[in-house]
Amino acid sequence: MEKHRDITVTSPLLPDPDELGRLMKDIWSSRWITNNGQFHQQLETALCQYLKVPYISLFTNGTLPLLTALQALRISGEVITTPYSFVATTHCIWWNGLRPVFVDIDPANCGLDPDKIEAAITPRTTAILPVHCYGKPCDGARIQQIADKYGLKVIYDAAHAFGVESGGQSILNWGDMSTLSFHATKVFNTAEGGALVIHDEATKRRIDYLKNFGFESETEVVAPGINGKMDEVRAAIGLLNLKQVDRAIAARHQAALRYREALRSVPGIRFFDDMPGVKHNYSYFPIFVNADQYGLSRDQLYSRLLSHGIYGRRYFYPLISTFSTYRALPSAAPDNLPNATRIANEVICLPMHHLLTPADLDRIIDIVANPDKA
Repeated sequence: MEKHRDITVTSPLLPDPDELGRLMKDIWSSRWITNNGQFHQQLETALCQYLKVPYISLFTNGTLPLLTALQALRISGEVITTPYSFVATTHCIWWNGLRPVFVDIDPANCGLDPDKIEAAITPRTTAILPVHCYGKPCDGARIQQIADKYGLKVIYDAAHAFGVESGGQSILNWGDMSTLSFHATKVFNTAEGGALVIHDEATKRRIDYLKNFGFESETEVVAPGINGKMDEVRAAIGLLNLKQVDRAIAARHQAALRYREALRSVPGIRFFDDMPGVKHNYSYFPIFVNADQYGLSRDQLYSRLLSHGIYGRRYFYPLISTFSTYRALPSAAPDNLPNATRIANEVICLPMHHLLTPADLDRIIDIVANPDKA
């Protein structure tokens, strides 16, 4: 029997080792390894230009920007958010001493359903924290209308939305702030890392204080900050990966087109097409399995893929609202979240990255498209 290599759900961009070695020599010779060094500054500038945003503050991972955004905007009380995300989204609310309030999602994009938000607003609500799930933009216009009506802040978890645009404009400019993740599993990575997108210079300065223990100068601390700085090594990786991210996105696009072409006629399998007017980054390729029509449950298909060395992921299952920390919240009741509950039980993200070969895609498609095949 022919031995196939395993296929993972993602494969990180890796910088050219020779180029990385050259930058590492520059770092060692400068004796400046962290604390806003030259590569840190260069990466902030380069990302602002690439992403079409006014200000960026780099962080050492993608969770700290969310924690810091909630602090910087002085959010209190309750925050409306989604149960359908990576758990860090809600953890950041909890760590700030705030109460998450879960609202159901729109099946059309897996983001917060604007029709459900107003009913969840109470006198204690101060912010909305939506997620651009799989890089699919939320209904930002309606979310902002609701926020303006009730005087709420909007912080977008845009961990999946690197480079995503709508109508030629970056969706990272929506709301009061947007956060990014540069984890190795993301379209663009710095191994570990993240960023906060900010609209004005004064807020950028405050964020930079907060991520460096609150230091304004060598002897002055102006806020109770944390240590969230990105180091020079990660910034150097980011500068090199930025050179190749467009090629990686183009390869992901071709993989998405192949999946859609092959799976569109398979009963019981649903997936997303591109949204009109949106520049996508193809960060994930989720499919949703209707067991009655398909003949196998989602978990049966997931196990079949694993048995063939294909490592999909059930993003996002289980729902955040089902975890022990949150399940007692009234808003966590499954009856309050019917769409999120159903979709969490149907989703598998198929492998989606720039190194997938035609043979890899054929192997994956053959298993998904033929549920009766042994």
